[in-house]
Amino acid sequence: AGIYFEVETPLGVKIRTTKNYWHKIITIKHPSVAKHETDAKEALKKPDQIRRSKQDPNVHLYYKNIGKLDICVVADHAEKMSGYVITVYLTDRIKEGEEIYVKD
Repeated sequence: AGIYFEVETPLGVKIRTTKNYWHKIITIKHPSVAKHETDAKEALKKPDQIRRSKQDPNVHLYYKNIGKLDICVVADHAEKMSGYVITVYLTDRIKEGEEIYVKD
């Protein structure tokens, strides 16, 4: 159950997930993202925007447009320079929260 993928974000934080956890996301939590693994990695690597959760300042939402929808990767910046994927979902609207990064 080692690291399945790890991606460095524009904030310099490395976000990781395990195979087991990724499987849980795409089978139980949000099956609609099963075909969007590459998009999820791209959302971390080259997001259109990053927002900080209002509820938890450690939680960041990485958005990337993929046509009609945005893919959102929710990640916990557990440590200073690393963190992990909480969940991934497709959405048609950007959640509120402090905007901390916008693509040029």
